[in-house]
Amino acid sequence: MFTQIGKKLCRRVEDELLWIEPWGPDALRVRATPLRGFEDDTDISALLPLKENAEPIIRIDRKIASIQNGKIRCEINEVGLLQFFNQKGKLLLEEYYRDRSHRDLEQTKDLFNSALDIHPRKFEPNLGTDNFKLTVSFEAQPGERFYGMGQYQMPHLDLKGCKLELAHRNSQASIPFTLSSRGYGFLWNNPAIGYASFGKNLTEWEAESTRKMDYWIVAGDTPAEIEEAYADAVGKVPMMPDCGTGFWQCKLRYLTQDEILSVAREYKKRQLPISVIVIDFFHWTAQGDWKFDPVYWPDPEEMVRELREMGIELMVSIWPTAEKASENYKEIAENGYLIHAESGRRGAYLGDVNIVDFTNPEARAYVWSKIKENYYDKGIKLFWLDEAEPEINPYAFRFFRYDRGSDMEIGNIYPKQYARMAYEGMEKAGQQNILNLVRCAWAGSQKYGTLIWSGDIDSSFRSLRDQFAAGLNMGIAGIPWWTTDIGGFHGGNIYDDKFRECLVRWFEYATFCPVMRMHGVREPMVKKESPYAVEGSMSRVLFSGADNEVWSYGEEVYDILKKYMFLRERIRPYLTDLMKEAHEKGDPVIRTMFYEFPEDPIAWETDDQFMLGSEVLVAPVLYENMREREVYLPEGFWKDLQTGENIQGGKRFTVSAPLDKIPVYIKKGSTYSISMD
Repeated sequence: MFTQIGKKLCRRVEDELLWIEPWGPDALRVRATPLRGFEDDTDISALLPLKENAEPIIRIDRKIASIQNGKIRCEINEVGLLQFFNQKGKLLLEEYYRDRSHRDLEQTKDLFNSALDIHPRKFEPNLGTDNFKLTVSFEAQPGERFYGMGQYQMPHLDLKGCKLELAHRNSQASIPFTLSSRGYGFLWNNPAIGYASFGKNLTEWEAESTRKMDYWIVAGDTPAEIEEAYADAVGKVPMMPDCGTGFWQCKLRYLTQDEILSVAREYKKRQLPISVIVIDFFHWTAQGDWKFDPVYWPDPEEMVRELREMGIELMVSIWPTAEKASENYKEIAENGYLIHAESGRRGAYLGDVNIVDFTNPEARAYVWSKIKENYYDKGIKLFWLDEAEPEINPYAFRFFRYDRGSDMEIGNIYPKQYARMAYEGMEKAGQQNILNLVRCAWAGSQKYGTLIWSGDIDSSFRSLRDQFAAGLNMGIAGIPWWTTDIGGFHGGNIYDDKFRECLVRWFEYATFCPVMRMHGVREPMVKKESPYAVEGSMSRVLFSGADNEVWSYGEEVYDILKKYMFLRERIRPYLTDLMKEAHEKGDPVIRTMFYEFPEDPIAWETDDQFMLGSEVLVAPVLYENMREREVYLPEGFWKDLQTGENIQGGKRFTVSAPLDKIPVYIKKGSTYSISMD
């Protein structure tokens, strides 16, 4: 029944092959299949190949076996139940097993005295295929909290009680890693469409179409220890380039070369700090050409040169789409570089448009060759990889197929392979410190220089609260580079006082986010008679939003935004050190309170403030008309950034928060001198 093969503990019964093996310090990889063996899945696994494997302690007798790797131990009994313990003997996680057929087993009678007949690893055949629907069930533990899992549009930081779709959508990024308050991290190493449920009665993971169960579990004494082990297992971000920590200016959308240069010149004229400016979509001749429309962008090299002289880097939007009018479409289609439809139809975004399949390595090389020729070789070193889910409308996952497999089986790797396309092309061209803005991610995307933003969200305080939770959970899911559209993407009228308040609070919050980026489709929209809209050009397909520069919202708002732009500039040395921590160790840039104070029970309950690194505590204002809020300061002394007052921590305070103030506190002993002036 039990055998040891190399460093693996194995169990073979009639309907299942099970492997448990060390995979990095204090971690185990667990795989099971009803098939004869495991296929090579290196290209879709989130886990990096092992450079060297630990020496586990494996014990086997007739009825029970165990494998220990550092701080984690797995025990498996004669009916196949798995239980995981830490080095102190504390139960971390155990499978949910209810089976009356084993009542006669003395060792297991207390666990299986049930008529339910539920096995924790359930493979249901998808008829006519080699794949299965897989459900894996674990016992729910009282008081357990879960964090991570990527980005979902909801205000919940603790995911206990949530059911999460394991699938990508615009503004939803499914990254199936969770950190438990019980002292373990768990990666569902499967890119299939499915669900994760963190219920009161059980925790459950589902994959709609797969050939195996595959997960990775690590034990650690602190959240940071767990997070850093996870980063070692799936990869870390590069070092962020200097421009990334400054202020980014963007809107929907700058229509011409003259327009974007005039905005950049105005920033410099006002002596405002700015490091990146962005050209959004439909600057091209056709989707799939991957080049500037020369009517509006006549001299990209000169544009890049002038911006760089001003100390501003240019980022350009790239889409994975190709329309039949594109000069490249025939070649793309004939070579099989498009996503295929199981039902005989292709996915469309706007009109007669199809989507490139980046799970195909030849497609990745082809698209990069066009990007390099038309953008990179003209001096552009930052790319905005939009539509990365990809946004097939509707999200009919069952009807599409990639080069690597069906959408149902491997669809969640698409944004990672999209980011890989640009990263590997830039790396081959000799670039270092690669950074690209991407609208989605999967586990391990960070190693491809991926900065995630939270998609086309609405402009409201409710949406701001959702992004607050999303950003912290993205960090725990392994994505330290994260940002939002300041003010949200949809629905902000620049003349509406209510929206202006929301924008100010969002701007204050974004000052302390990993990347501070102004973006959005502002109202009122630019009319047809705009001097930038020329008959017959792609620039007429969609018009621009209203102005979205910091001076576009009136003098009162401008004065506040300007103050926080300069504050952001002053904290950039601190941010650079945090980016180094993310690169070298895998720590999030923005962190939950419990991440820095794991021994403080109140920190685990505090879900409306966060730490920027280990030294700066930020308590953003997340509600309309709020002019004061409660703040919890952990034990020790803290300095109020706004007033300079020194405060003894260890309790809650109600603090003033007028429109121009976000409560921020610096931990005593900070190595940085951060002030408002």
